[in-house]
Amino acid sequence: MDSKELREKQAPLKKKYLDEPKEAEVVLHAEGALGDDFACNVETDIGTVEAGLHTATGGDGTQACSGDMLLQALVGCAGVTLNTVSTAMGIELNDATVRAEGVLDFRGTLGVSKEASVGFKSIRIDL
Repeated sequence: MDSKELREKQAPLKKKYLDEPKEAEVVLHAEGALGDDFACNVETDIGTVEAGLHTATGGDGTQACSGDMLLQALVGCAGVTLNTVSTAMGIELNDATVRAEGVLDFRGTLGVSKEASVGFKSIRIDL
């Protein structure tokens, strides 16, 4: 899709959101059902993803890691946005890559240290 096609596709949406700002507010959601062996079965638009323990917390690597899934979602969002905005502006991207990196200290997750936080200490996205 080129910038002209993108503008044509987005024009009715832009008009709608300009005329009815509340229509631009969309609630995204995610849902998962708890499964066996600490898994959470997360529903996606293309099927169910079984999230489980990271190998650093006792997982065997056969399930998706929720931390990786969070970073993957950030990469997807940033990548789609970068691709769309560059197309709309008529800027051709060659061999573009989006990366996300997050630092976790699993001592917090495992309760080994009260000084270590649970969850990401930092997240960086590089475009």
